[in-house]
Amino acid sequence: MNKKKKNILVTGSSRGIGLACALAFAEHGHHIFINCRTSLDQLRETEHKILSAGGTCTMLPGNVGDPGDVRAMFDQISDICGGLDVLVNNAGCAYFGLLSDMSDADWKMVIDTDLSSAFYCCRAAIPYMLSRKEGKIINISSMWGTSGASCEAAYSAAKSGLHGLTKALAKELAPSNIQVNALACGVVDTEMNSRLSAKERAALEDEIPAGRYGRPEEVAWMVLMLSEAPAYLTGQIIGLDGGIL
Repeated sequence: MNKKKKNILVTGSSRGIGLACALAFAEHGHHIFINCRTSLDQLRETEHKILSAGGTCTMLPGNVGDPGDVRAMFDQISDICGGLDVLVNNAGCAYFGLLSDMSDADWKMVIDTDLSSAFYCCRAAIPYMLSRKEGKIINISSMWGTSGASCEAAYSAAKSGLHGLTKALAKELAPSNIQVNALACGVVDTEMNSRLSAKERAALEDEIPAGRYGRPEEVAWMVLMLSEAPAYLTGQIIGLDGGIL
């Protein structure tokens, strides 16, 4: 694996998949910019884990669903290292319930967090990558962006949009040697899925051919591999779902 130290932003890295990705990159000697919107105590715990293991990181609190916050974050990145080698768009949230019960604010929150954030961060990261004629953008998506999920219409719409953004941006950036791919995750054992009762969890696990939830560390391993993948791999929506789709 390439040993060059890279500068990497993982959005939503205070817990779950983002935390696992940040730790995995740090273990491989890269400098990680860690981010969250509100869980600052957990983000400090992420920082502590990385630093205590001998890694390096920079905390960048901010709402990546807000273009002003993203500009401020990337100003800091520019001051520290010029720009990013790898961008991992992981920040996400979900709304569980009927579409007819959603408020305007609920819809906006999901779309801003799960889709617009990737646009804002890509837009900010791309100029530096273009100047160097290299870079990797990895979008953390969901199988529901492919198949849709009942009572998760906004989340499914946002992730479907993320798939489209991934494919279109990959074509746009391929001539500049910048690769854009997405991981369409299945049910991963994170706080977002902790709402399920033991009975509901068991029923869902029965539907998954692998017989279990995915682990954040498994997603992190795939993200790490994508960050080192050949340049010919771009524009792909890669399923990581235990065989459910």
